[in-house]
Amino acid sequence: MKKLLVMCGSGIATSTVVMNKVKDWLKAEGLDKEVSLFQSKVAEEANRLDDYDVVISTTAVPDNLKDKVIMAVPLLTGIGADKVFEEIKAELSK
Repeated sequence: MKKLLVMCGSGIATSTVVMNKVKDWLKAEGLDKEVSLFQSKVAEEANRLDDYDVVISTTAVPDNLKDKVIMAVPLLTGIGADKVFEEIKAELSK
């Protein structure tokens, strides 16, 4: 089972919105039984990103983590959301 982390600054607000969108997308793609979802805040997860197969964030992350994180702001705005979902799917298929 793949592990996907959704994180934001507080681990509550925007990550909840994105979490719901990701859940719906996973179900539509038939991936909901293959992926465990986790939600948290950046400060708590910064040293544990390697524990997850996919990490998405709605807030800025430290520069040394940027290559491990998919920025999920487009899932909030709707502009470019398809590209984010493509990135998530590519990471899940690794």
